[in-house]
Amino acid sequence: MAQMVTRIDDALARQVDELVAQGAAASRSELVRMGLERIIDEHRRQALGQQVVDGYRRLPQSDEDGGELDAATKALIEAEPW
Repeated sequence: MAQMVTRIDDALARQVDELVAQGAAASRSELVRMGLERIIDEHRRQALGQQVVDGYRRLPQSDEDGGELDAATKALIEAEPW
């Protein structure tokens, strides 16, 4: 496992310690790992979302595409036993 060393100000360290004391994580290291994982996941999701947007800009959905979706949705709803 790689080790990273960083410096943070005292106020941030106190907030980290408070979260650990409240049970948000077992240790400072775990809390920092959790934060980094969330940032990385958020960045990945934003990048994927942008790829979807870019794809629709390159190849916009046509009225015909929407019509097929509506028919498929209607068929799914009609198939429900309610």
